[in-house]
Amino acid sequence: MAKRIITISREFGSGGRFIGEETAKKLGISYYDKNMIGQIAEKSGLSPEYILEKAELSPRKGLFAYAFAGRDNTGKSVEDLVYEAQRKIILEIAEKEPCVIIGRNADYILKDRTDVINVFIHGSVEQKTKRICELYHVSEAEAKSMMAEIDKRRMTNYSFYTNQKWGKADNYTLSLDSSQLGYELCEKIIMECMK
Repeated sequence: MAKRIITISREFGSGGRFIGEETAKKLGISYYDKNMIGQIAEKSGLSPEYILEKAELSPRKGLFAYAFAGRDNTGKSVEDLVYEAQRKIILEIAEKEPCVIIGRNADYILKDRTDVINVFIHGSVEQKTKRICELYHVSEAEAKSMMAEIDKRRMTNYSFYTNQKWGKADNYTLSLDSSQLGYELCEKIIMECMK
């Protein structure tokens, strides 16, 4: 079966979002990232600002914050409601059209589909630090701190909702080092796999 959906998980600063957006443009397919936030907010009844912070990242306090999060009478926390709304949106999008979906555990949510390519983009600490410094106008120390915190929160969120290890090659069709390959070659490799 031809592939129609690309999910991209990425380390912070690896350029995964950029690679996904460019790949979608070149393939002429839809691109979903932060533009899903309004839909997730509508389904969950929570504010878009809250979704922006919580839909892909774990609480700052880590895995234990999930365990001790306030729960309603059904046993669900606010984070669970966000995840469930996000899951429904991703499943709806996958049914509707070919697309690129960035993050949000989409690789796991769509794991039973045969028309999906799951990509993990990673890179060297040096290259990621340089990119973060340029994009966010921060020092090297701040960039490394941001990288460590955001990747840890992505990893915790992924682990909690999927029971899998974030970044582990077995969970993806492709694992690409953007520092070694460059963004353009990463895009070409992904597009070649769509054939």
